[in-house]
Amino acid sequence: MFDQLRRLLSGSAGEGGDRPDKVQVATCALLLEMAHADKHYDPEEKDLVLDHLSCHFDLPAGQLEALLEDAHQARRQSADLFQFAREINAACSLEEKLAIMETLWRIVYADGVLDRYEDALARQLAALLRLSPRDAIDLKLKVLAEQPEGE
Repeated sequence: MFDQLRRLLSGSAGEGGDRPDKVQVATCALLLEMAHADKHYDPEEKDLVLDHLSCHFDLPAGQLEALLEDAHQARRQSADLFQFAREINAACSLEEKLAIMETLWRIVYADGVLDRYEDALARQLAALLRLSPRDAIDLKLKVLAEQPEGE
């Protein structure tokens, strides 16, 4: 099981260049972790995950589905989130990590409700991504300001 997870994260899980790389899998896994934090994986959350991946990794639809499948598998087989954050920290700039954090907050507020598990996970992920609490809160406030009234 751990060998398969290691292959997923090392980018050698698939044949050829049509398989997601380790940073893509790690990013998707963290986004999916947040989407599942409140035990409800809503279509809006899936759309946010796909939009982020499509925008930031410039992937066609077929590769997005493969990435989602690989990330779901990696999440199920993972003992913790540190390994995913480690891949992102090693390969991504501060701006890229801030974009991930912003998407995490968008997933949190996709249903208009801040669940306590989502809030705790957001704080944990911000720390794992080595983002300052100030940056994480600024992104949260930015996303909140964009929410429709009454939510």
